Amino acid sequence: MGVAQRRFHYDQAFEHYLRAKAIPYVAVDEAKRALNKAHPHSLKSFDFVVYSESGPNLLIDVKGRKHTGRSSKALDNWVTEGDVECMQRWEEIFGEGFQGAFAFLYWCAVQPPDALFTEIFEHHDRWYAVLAVTLSDYMAHMKQRSPRWQTVNIPADAFNRVSRPLMDWL
Repeated sequence: MGVAQRRFHYDQAFEHYLRAKAIPYVAVDEAKRALNKAHPHSLKSFDFVVYSESGPNLLIDVKGRKHTGRSSKALDNWVTEGDVECMQRWEEIFGEGFQGAFAFLYWCAVQPPDALFTEIFEHHDRWYAVLAVTLSDYMAHMKQRSPRWQTVNIPADAFNRVSRPLMDWL
């Protein structure tokens, strides 16, 4: 298991979550960027390699989002087009047995009700909920959110269908 220096509370909270559940992982050092032969530009790092007992190992890019903790109708799930492209390249680099995924970590202003999220935890006096979606599911449902900011997201109904608690993938 790796313990990397994490600048953002979302990354710190996610690493705490993995450690508390004794999930094997390696934290990726975000200060180093890999070069891809096919693309001379640097390749944006993802955050964690998380090892699964029952399925493919996950290449996880943590996406922190603030949430009121009250309603799950429209959970924020946007990512950049570059996030999607880089995760596709990482899947190619790692090959069989590894799958890209986005882990949406929702920082809830208050402790969310049990029915809202399956996986909730507290870290440094903050409440978090975790939902994950594989890259393939994300790409199958993504729509352009903002051409100007080059962001995409999944419509709420589709996100509710394809996102699952992270433990379901492991």
